[in-house]
Amino acid sequence: MLRVLLLLSFTVCSFAQLTKEEKKEGFQMLLKGSNLKDWDGDPRLWKLSSGVLTGSTDGVTLQGNTFLIYKKREFSDFVLRTQVKLRNHNSGIQFRSEALPNWVVKGLQADMAEGNWWGSIYDEKGTRGVIVNGWKGKGEKLVKANDWNDVEVSAIGSKITIKLNGSVTAELEDTSKPSGIIALQLHRGPGMQVEFRNMRIRALK
Repeated sequence: MLRVLLLLSFTVCSFAQLTKEEKKEGFQMLLKGSNLKDWDGDPRLWKLSSGVLTGSTDGVTLQGNTFLIYKKREFSDFVLRTQVKLRNHNSGIQFRSEALPNWVVKGLQADMAEGNWWGSIYDEKGTRGVIVNGWKGKGEKLVKANDWNDVEVSAIGSKITIKLNGSVTAELEDTSKPSGIIALQLHRGPGMQVEFRNMRIRALK
């Protein structure tokens, strides 16, 4: 019994652990245990359990895209790493973005969708649409459908880089907004679910 409990404990904790190198570099966890006190979003849609964040619109009709917003601080230059699993439809990671009323967000997004857009950069509520298509010929070869995927978002000065499962899928020179919030998307439309775990960030500025 003790062995089983120890294995379960290791499994839970492994979703939210920094490597020795990441600790030295100054990475910090953004998702811990079952506490969402540093985040703001529609409480019907988001749940954090044992370090795994689940967002679901099953049984809920959205009037527009909605977001879980990290409210503790904004970020300028940073490296963000996380694992993502998507069950149908569309999600994304907002960065250097602006929070609007009612959990709406405007700005740059590391995009992801069922059978599309993984590894791309999108302008949420902006005028540029898909800024960099990281899916065509790149993300489409790297994504693990219905499984966990490693996503890295790097923003250093004007240089933005997206990595999917260890490979660069999108690069962009952008000076539209030097800093802003981090947020996670649930897209209006068919019922969907997205999961995030082991989300950590290194603030460089």
